[in-house]
Amino acid sequence: MKVLVLGIGNILFGDEGIGVHLSNLLKINYEFSSNEHSIDIVDGGTLAQALIPLITSYDYVILLDCINAIDGDVGDVFFFDFSNIPNNINWQGTAHEVEMLQTLRMIEMLGDLPIIKIIATIPEIVNDDAMFDLSKKIQDSALFMRDIALKHLGEMGFYIKEIDNKNIQDIANNSFRGY
Repeated sequence: MKVLVLGIGNILFGDEGIGVHLSNLLKINYEFSSNEHSIDIVDGGTLAQALIPLITSYDYVILLDCINAIDGDVGDVFFFDFSNIPNNINWQGTAHEVEMLQTLRMIEMLGDLPIIKIIATIPEIVNDDAMFDLSKKIQDSALFMRDIALKHLGEMGFYIKEIDNKNIQDIANNSFRGY
């Protein structure tokens, strides 16, 4: 099975970029191997509809992102299947979510939607001024998101080897360079 870990977000708007930063953290700090599956980890930024050919070329996608939840608090982490979005997720309050939701719905309507799992947190800082700083709550929730992703990939049959130990803020400070 072809697996894609896709980080979504705008790295210029603080916590809004957590999906991208987390995908970069996984790329830098870990090696993944499997006898059954292949894996790619991609910074999807805010490309939304431009990601359609990429998303549809995989069998299984783990989307790393930030979301909003009606009864949620900043830093809460959610892990759910796109085909069963919890009722409290309203997909608003971030700089890109509606476009990503629309993109996934369009792919679904075309019948090309792979299995989509979403690991997301509620951001604190979504700033109009360019900044790479992540709030302390999001730095903490990023560790929980990382652990969920690693556990899930392990359950899928991936062997995971830690090769570095860079922290999420250091990654965020350099995400604009690309990894």
